[in-house]
Amino acid sequence: MTATTPDPATATTSTRSDSVTATTATTATTATTATTPDPTTGTTGTAAEDAAAGLVAPRPQLRRPRSRTYSLTVRALGPVALLALWWSSSATGLLTPDVLASPVQVIDAVGELWGNGQLPDALATSLTRSGIGLVIGLAVGLTLGITTGFTRLGDELLDSSLQTLRTIPFLSLVPLFMVWFGINETAKILLIAVATTFPMYVSTAGGVRNTDPKLVEAMRSFGLGRLAIVRQVVLPGALPSLLAGLRLSMTLSVIALIAAEEINATEGIGYLMSQAQSYARTDILAVCILVYGLLGLTADVLVRGLERVLMPWRTAGPGGGTR
Repeated sequence: MTATTPDPATATTSTRSDSVTATTATTATTATTATTPDPTTGTTGTAAEDAAAGLVAPRPQLRRPRSRTYSLTVRALGPVALLALWWSSSATGLLTPDVLASPVQVIDAVGELWGNGQLPDALATSLTRSGIGLVIGLAVGLTLGITTGFTRLGDELLDSSLQTLRTIPFLSLVPLFMVWFGINETAKILLIAVATTFPMYVSTAGGVRNTDPKLVEAMRSFGLGRLAIVRQVVLPGALPSLLAGLRLSMTLSVIALIAAEEINATEGIGYLMSQAQSYARTDILAVCILVYGLLGLTADVLVRGLERVLMPWRTAGPGGGTR
């Protein structure tokens, strides 16, 4: 009998086919094991292994929306606590009237000053000074910020000088302004204007520089001139920075008003403070300090309201709650 010799090519092909079949079967078994849900837990094999290994699926922390009443209540806790501490200290004798008048005495002083017309007149005078100085400072700061932020020549010519002037405390300019402009209203208004110019300038220049240059080039390709690009592209893009600068400038206008009204004022809140200091009226002094504080708080609230109107998307937190 003649022995049959196996064909080497056929044997090799058969071996490869068996290997491929075994690999496919192993892969299918693994996939079935990984995707077959566990009958006891209802999870897939991979999820069950993760759970057994102590791994937990991440859950994003979302802000819970808060009601406006709750937010206002929380914000009022600090002032109410300070008022309660002030009242209790005065009632127990820890604060004597020659150190600080009690809340009741301050309320009586408000009625006295409002009744004889001194407080309304002083408030109108101080608001006029602060308002005029603030408008001048905002206009100058906005113009300089756009010039240095949008043009390279303006940046090279003005920025270094303005940054140097910005580091000078505006209170150090009081004696110099008295020499230059005397003790009239001009010195007071210009001091407020100088104090409010630089916050607006820094914020505006930073916001203008952060404008997308590709967007500016696209607008130029459509034929828009420089003024149109500034009005329609640059300023809307820099709006968050502009509002931040406005907020700082309005706060500084109140601080500068206090300093300005120390320049031999004959009317205004500062004049009331000088008169009260001469007669040791701590109740009137407390009234004037509270008026300055309320002016600053009102300015802050106005800017916050402006932000809600112009940028409503910034009033909501990550979880949909209002800030």
